[in-house]
Amino acid sequence: MATIEIPAAKISFECPPGDTILRAGLRAGLGMAYECNVGSCGNCQFELLEGKVESLYPEAPGLNERMRQRNRHLGCQSLALTDCKIKLPMRDDYKSLILPARATGHLTAIENLTHDIREFRFRLDKGNRFLPGQYGLIGVPGVVGARAYSYCNNTADGAEWHFQIKRMPNGKASTALFDQLKVGDAVTLDGPYGNAYLREDAPRDILCVAGGSGLSPMISIARAFAASEKLKGRKLHFVYGGRSGRDLAGEAILRGLPGFGKTIFYYAALSNPADDDNWTGRTGFVHEAVKDILGASLPEHEIYFAGPPPMTEAVMKMAIENKVPVAQLHYDRFY
Repeated sequence: MATIEIPAAKISFECPPGDTILRAGLRAGLGMAYECNVGSCGNCQFELLEGKVESLYPEAPGLNERMRQRNRHLGCQSLALTDCKIKLPMRDDYKSLILPARATGHLTAIENLTHDIREFRFRLDKGNRFLPGQYGLIGVPGVVGARAYSYCNNTADGAEWHFQIKRMPNGKASTALFDQLKVGDAVTLDGPYGNAYLREDAPRDILCVAGGSGLSPMISIARAFAASEKLKGRKLHFVYGGRSGRDLAGEAILRGLPGFGKTIFYYAALSNPADDDNWTGRTGFVHEAVKDILGASLPEHEIYFAGPPPMTEAVMKMAIENKVPVAQLHYDRFY
């Protein structure tokens, strides 16, 4: 087992074999910056001062060649081969409220939600709780590297982890999940991770914006909202965007929650409705629909959003242009 030292912070922690430096640090309760956890965002990079590491993903887009030449590495992809000294900023807001842990999960059920989104439900051999809006890592048999997927359920004991996952064109992990995984099969699970979790203490109504499999964390937040005593009397607006009618999802789930139509409201927008959709609802991009629905009241909301990168970037830009404080915007970057 390697010891990782952060001299500037006078901190050290143990990194077990097979664990990454980032995840070991988060399990130790440290505030190490990160977002995607799969090598894409670059937010977890550190400078290696002493020691040797091995990268699980040498071509990860989160680092460019210039950064590599400066001896920088991604915490989420780095295995410690020896004791190491590293340099990175520490921030208390990245400390995990629930420490992530690894477990084995067995698939108990699969449900089709749209033509390319399915819900996969796993029961863990050793449960771990998570916060609404967070994500876990799934290690799919036969696929190199874990993949990050957001939870869609809520749980008191963490015994069940449910994910709404979109089939990605040429995606090795989603293809394996959709085409190979069967009820009873085992996967490795790791979590929880992510900082875009529901803030029950925020004194504002809630806006959830989703596209694609961004549905999953927003459904988790909506379910938690419906069950929360702290949030009684508040409203939740849920805006979902798709290209055509066959992409739409979420309304049936929300209709089953207490308060639908009174404190929980669902809106849909199609950017490219098909001729046979007979669509009479909103058209255009989802960030345009959000602005149309809430208008000048946007700054009065705590905003959570998830979906394809162009969507999340557009929502962020629109919210800032409409004077929403950055502290009220919550999302985890995925690519």
